[in-house]
Amino acid sequence: MSAHRTALEGFEPFEYDAQGRLRCQGLALDELAERVGTPLYVYSAGALLERVQRYKAAFAWAPRLLLCYAVKANGHLALLRLLAREGLGADVVSRGELERALRAGIPPERVVFAGVGKRPDELERALRARIYQLNVESAEELSAIAAIAARLGVEAPVAFRVNLALELETHPHLATGTASSHFGLPLDEARALARSLPEGVRLVGVHTHLGSQITRLEPFVEAAQALIELAEALKAQGHPLRALDLGGGLGVAYRRSKDSKDSKDGMKQEGAVPGPEELGAALRPVLQGALEELELTLVLEPGRSLIAPAGALLTRVLYRKRVGGRWVVVVDAGMTELLRPALYGAHHEIVPTRLDAVAPSASPTEPVELDVVGPVCESGDVLGRRLRMPLPERGAVLAVLDAGAYGFVMSSNYNARPRPAEVLIDKGEARLIRPREPLERLWADETNGRPILRLESPKPEGS
Repeated sequence: MSAHRTALEGFEPFEYDAQGRLRCQGLALDELAERVGTPLYVYSAGALLERVQRYKAAFAWAPRLLLCYAVKANGHLALLRLLAREGLGADVVSRGELERALRAGIPPERVVFAGVGKRPDELERALRARIYQLNVESAEELSAIAAIAARLGVEAPVAFRVNLALELETHPHLATGTASSHFGLPLDEARALARSLPEGVRLVGVHTHLGSQITRLEPFVEAAQALIELAEALKAQGHPLRALDLGGGLGVAYRRSKDSKDSKDGMKQEGAVPGPEELGAALRPVLQGALEELELTLVLEPGRSLIAPAGALLTRVLYRKRVGGRWVVVVDAGMTELLRPALYGAHHEIVPTRLDAVAPSASPTEPVELDVVGPVCESGDVLGRRLRMPLPERGAVLAVLDAGAYGFVMSSNYNARPRPAEVLIDKGEARLIRPREPLERLWADETNGRPILRLESPKPEGS
């Protein structure tokens, strides 16, 4: 039992009680699994809001601060409403995310729209809603924005997203600010575009987004310095800049145990992963004076660092077997519920929700090496490899921790599997915020179809 308690240090709000039951804000997770079923996502409102306050305190030195939550991390309306009440804005990358943010009560003047491939209808909706800014990533996108703004008779507030070509220690799929990335504008191109802006476009900000799961402070400091220099030059040209947008990307410590090694997605031990406090302290000497002098709002777009530690995925053990000298534990959640391990080789700590739920033939105090695998017919459907934990009994419920970000939002119906339920724990009460997807919904929209285009028969010669 003590080994698991040690492993959970730093995983608040998830903790074992004196009886060895895993709880979240006082509620027993095994009981939640019995009532709702598994797979099941569980989120802690208290943990999410505590991290919001940490960001606000860490950047209290900024003359003006706009925290825009990255909706892509987890866009459930119940979570967005919590953040809206805290005054947060939204970083969106699609019309669907924009509508989610607005429906949750986030004012459009706190919304930034990012993404390399915004469709014309998305640009029009953003301009009609009068959002804070559109982050421009190409000259052709800037032209498209100008054309739509002219048709609507509005002025488009844009920020140039610049690619600073910084090398990062993260998974290649998570790096968006490297020289080879297809995101953003090179600095030279951004400067050139600023000298000849089309009519109907107002340059209001400079923006960069380095990537995701960044575990070092130096890239953020270097990016801030580069954006300040660019902002100074653009202000001198007469552009009415109001925002310096550093994006998001701050990582979390997916590994807590002292003997954990770095994993493929750049996730390191807890002591090596900075929090918002360290980020704020590192950026203050670079930004505080410049933001005041240039009269700029500091925009940050945290996502993972807010919601990942506040969530867990509960899954039930179906079967156990021996493979190649180690145990394989088959559970009812897999890559259809949590794609990150299959997609990135990402690590998540996995723990039992009851410390007494171990196989009778196994010693409760002796961990074994095991893999936790899902039911999907893919060899990559592995939630955890070579874990050290007591062998769980059939029917036991396991908790996959740090699963609040990029979990449900990346889930799928592959293998015709319904998507899981979601529960929010808030002030000692668990609320079902999304029921399990009914099986019948998987084919509810499928029909034999109606003709929309026909191949016409060629006309006879001479007709």
